[in-house]
Parts: sequence; C-alpha cells; structure tokens
Amino acid sequence: MSEDIIDTATRLERTDLRTPQRVRHATARRRVLTVQHVASITPHMKRVTFGGDLEDFVSLGFDDHVKLFFPDGSVDAQGTANMVGRDFTPRRHDRAAQTLQVDFAIHEAGPATQWASSCAKRGETLTIGGPRGSFVIPLSFDWHLLIGDETALPAIGRRLAELPAGTRALVIAEVDSKEDEMEFATKADAAIIWTHRNGAPAGASERLSKALAGQRLPPGDYYAWVACESLVAKALRGQLVAECGANPKWIRAAGYWRRGAAAVHEVYES
Repeated sequence: MSEDIIDTATRLERTDLRTPQRVRHATARRRVLTVQHVASITPHMKRVTFGGDLEDFVSLGFDDHVKLFFPDGSVDAQGTANMVGRDFTPRRHDRAAQTLQVDFAIHEAGPATQWASSCAKRGETLTIGGPRGSFVIPLSFDWHLLIGDETALPAIGRRLAELPAGTRALVIAEVDSKEDEMEFATKADAAIIWTHRNGAPAGASERLSKALAGQRLPPGDYYAWVACESLVAKALRGQLVAECGANPKWIRAAGYWRRGAAAVHEVYES
C-alpha cells in the first residue's frame, strides 16, 4: 500500500474521531433543587451549589444547558407567582455528592440576576429542567480554542477542567475589568488571554475579534468554540473561517444572549 493511501486513510480515521456527537437524554425532566452554598467568584460572578433530586441527572457536554425557573414578579389569577426560564451551564455535577454547581454572571437586573443577588441563600429551592441533550466535542484535536465573554466562562471553566494533561488550549475571554478575571483549574497546557471593557457596554465592541487577530495560533488541527453576544459570535465564526484557517465543521459558535433581547440562545453553523 502506498504512503499516499495510508496518509489518506489516517486522515479519514482522524476526521471521523473528531466528529461531534449529539446525545439525547431520556432522563431529562424538571426537578426541584435546594441551595447548599453560595460563593462570590468575582465581582460579577456567583457560584451556587445545589443539592437534591439529582440521582439520574446527566450532562455529557461542557456547554450543555439546563433551564432554571425564576419568579418574574407577576402572579396568575390564583395569586401564584409566574415563572420564567433561563438557560445556564451545569458548571460541575458531582454524582457521588449529588450536587450541581451553576455560575451566575451578574449583569443587568433580570430575574436570574435578581434571584442570584437577593434570593440565593442556603435552603432556598429552585426548579430546573434538562439538559435535554448534549453536544459532545471530541478531545482528539491538536489543540482547542475557546472564545467568549462572561456568559461563556462557566462552559470554558468546565472544558478546561475536563481536558487531560498534555492537551493544548487557548482561551480568549472578555470581562469588564481585571477584577473579573477567573482562575481555572486545569491539567491542560492552557494560555488565557483576557481583554477588558473597562465600563463599556458588553457586546458593543470588537475586543474579542481584535484579541483573536492579535494571536499567533498554534499549528495543527483545532476545534474552535465561541459563545458571547449573538452578533459578535456570528462575526467571530466568519473571522475564524476567513482569517484563521478554521475548518467550518470544527467550529461551534453560539449567541448566549443578544443586546436588547431576553432569553436568546442561537447557534451559527454556516
């Protein structure tokens, strides 16, 4: 067999191993959890540890989403509080301890921020749903690129915690100030690039784009994961393909929020 045929077979095998997998969870349902602990990670990030009905909880992807339900300040005809759902990343699920950690980015005063700032106390309960499924991105790339703003930090932190030793990763993250930078526990060889808004509105600048353009990317095949304001995420995906040699099949770009809108979650795949 010629070297060309061997090389082609090897490339095809590696490509197949690098295909993300979608997994549906039969155990996805609503469950009521109880707050066990609340910690301030940075001035604009709180970590809430929940316990309770987690026996069959499953989350396989680092950017999975659970739906958390918060009172929206209104009541129905029977006087019962109306609830509104918001998507959050399961930051860490400890099956042995039956706990689930969720990080809350504290920003404008929506129902989730109001709950995390004022109501999240030990003993308080909250209803969650899902995740209905997982998007599992393989580890078998030469390196990994993770880009996002505050809303992406829980998923970025989880991914870095899951990457094995010897894995190379580059993170480009936007936060308001140096005080909002986070420490990430990881065994990977990870470089973290921070960019600061310094009081400017979130999602209104090209800081992530400029930070990406300013990097000398490592050689080899990589998977690029992007999550931030929706239009910024779409633009970054285009930049990765046009300027950074990214394989369009190896990019996941998501809008975790959109300026002027509520409860937005959009994925750009083309």
